[in-house]
Amino acid sequence: MFLPEFKTFEVEQEKISFLKKLKQLLIGSARNTSDSSFFQHTTLISFLAWVGLGADSLSSSSYGPPEAFIILNQHHHLGLIVALMSSITIFIVCSGYNLIIDLFPKGGGGYFVAGKLLSPKLGMVSGCALILDYVLTITISIASGTDAIFSLFPGKYSEIKLPFSFAMIFFFILINLRGIKESIKLLLPIFLLFLTTHVIAITYSLISHFGNLGDILDEVLIDFKSSKSQLGTYGLIFLILKAFTMGAGTFTGIEAVSNGMPVLREPKASTAKKTMAYMAFSLAFMVLGLMISYLLFHIEPEQNKTLNAVLYGEITKDWTLFGPSFVIVILLSESCLLFVAAQTGFLDGPRVLANMATDKWFPTSFAMLSDRFVIQKGIILMGILSGLIMAISHQSVKFLVILYSINVFITFTLSQLGMSKHWWKQRKIGDKWLKKFFINGSSFIVCGFILIMVIILKFHEGGWITLLITFIFILLALTIRNHYDRIERKLRKLDAIVPIAELEIKKIFKNIKSPNYSFEYIPKSSNKTAVLFVNGFNGLGISSLLYLLKLFDAHFKNIVFVEIGILNTRTLLNEQVVHNLDEEVKSDLKHYVHLVNKFGFEGGAIRTLGTDVTVEAEKIASTILEKYSNCIFFGGQILFSDNKTFSKYLHNYAAFSLQRRFYEKGLPFIILPIDIT
Repeated sequence: MFLPEFKTFEVEQEKISFLKKLKQLLIGSARNTSDSSFFQHTTLISFLAWVGLGADSLSSSSYGPPEAFIILNQHHHLGLIVALMSSITIFIVCSGYNLIIDLFPKGGGGYFVAGKLLSPKLGMVSGCALILDYVLTITISIASGTDAIFSLFPGKYSEIKLPFSFAMIFFFILINLRGIKESIKLLLPIFLLFLTTHVIAITYSLISHFGNLGDILDEVLIDFKSSKSQLGTYGLIFLILKAFTMGAGTFTGIEAVSNGMPVLREPKASTAKKTMAYMAFSLAFMVLGLMISYLLFHIEPEQNKTLNAVLYGEITKDWTLFGPSFVIVILLSESCLLFVAAQTGFLDGPRVLANMATDKWFPTSFAMLSDRFVIQKGIILMGILSGLIMAISHQSVKFLVILYSINVFITFTLSQLGMSKHWWKQRKIGDKWLKKFFINGSSFIVCGFILIMVIILKFHEGGWITLLITFIFILLALTIRNHYDRIERKLRKLDAIVPIAELEIKKIFKNIKSPNYSFEYIPKSSNKTAVLFVNGFNGLGISSLLYLLKLFDAHFKNIVFVEIGILNTRTLLNEQVVHNLDEEVKSDLKHYVHLVNKFGFEGGAIRTLGTDVTVEAEKIASTILEKYSNCIFFGGQILFSDNKTFSKYLHNYAAFSLQRRFYEKGLPFIILPIDIT
């Protein structure tokens, strides 16, 4: 059989070379999993994880405590009670998530916890809520940061605020496509500047007015009594709870560590707990420190100034040498950290989406990784959705704040409910179950209460929009899952052919004696060779093999099976998981080779691991052609009876992609249609 040579054209090579150079310049060159230091380069130590995952919660100090303080109006001294409640809540919720880390050491975000401990559908609800929450995290962080930056310039420049925000979204997409670690290192100086300046300001505030701390406690008691007499007991409780709830933005981002555990350095559980400790103590320090500082300096809201800006001005008014400069630096660091907080959305949002895609709540393509081993499609989608909300809301931070912080408490509540249910089930067999039940149960009650209060207070102001969008996400997820379930049921019927594969082949070839080739046997290169791409030892692969044999009878002497193990968010966790995937692929191919060897064919097997079937197949093709110049490539493709437009976005149609790529190289590729209807 004549096989045409690869066709190469100089213009095409120049085009590919230019695109590759552009990609390497903007995103970087492809990573190699065979590199022994691969996981060192792509995972985060606890400090970097604190930067990437903790910026969201830490930046909330720019609006959480001020929001609670302003709600209290003339009852400002009750703010200390609210701050103490917030700090206690931070440690309760963080303790609850530490137990989640213990129970799910490979990663246990709200989607996993609710899905495994409550029900898959409640897990899906939690996941949908989280995805929208991360989209809003990106949107409000960039919108707030843009507002803060442009407040330093004359009003005439406000017309370019929206384009600037879009540019920032594009910038974050780009740096995240380069890699997790690279993006965080780029943002590290901003985080450190924010942390250093705020620690200096708050520490100076407390030390310089240390003698007045006792007076603050007395004033809190006086304010408590006067508020009670003015508002009544229930009115006082409602005011405190309202301020506590409206400052609930302080708690957003706490769940990010358990969601982002797959990107943490081994041992993941230990790294996650260190990160959680950094987050809890830094956040509690900011909340309590700022609230006490407001009271020590008798801060009152001023028009066209944030409460924190007023505070820093008061703290530094006696710093004659560099006071004004320090205020500018600390406010600039707050503004910039709001941008950095968007990184949490880009880190964890695509990961939640990928996990849900793996479980087929969303298109499975969102679980795929790029050659930089980042969730490319998820990152791009998060940026697009954020840009849409930014445009629709006209970048109104006030409106975005109303939409924000509802969904995160849906996830908090479901996660803590699932953990409480788990410890209750473990009460007869588990050790120290009561303590763990109390921690998660307390966290559930607090988060559930905040969720109810936030919905009540924000519903008519626009919070219903968040719930409506979440409901649409849920309906979409249910529709997609129903489609995949229908296909799965049909494929399971197709798998029924696997145990009787030998009988089916015997119907085609009778009285053939097996030469008993071993798996390591390499077929003769001079023989006519069929190269069949498979994906597991299953009904689809066996049906493709049978189709090939029926079409070509004994035309081919060699049958070489090729399987590409896909590295995605579930299979690229650590070296052991990657090794297990490789062994699984090897086992699949052994079954195929053993099967065809029984009927006199010379079976061969080639395997590799990668993130993209088409790219890896192209690489393998050149290797195969070197061994078997007289070959034809084959691939099975399922025929879908469902809506073709809908199916196009839910299935990768890998065989068609391979055929197109191989056609461009002048290589014969035959698609074997497999009807599962």
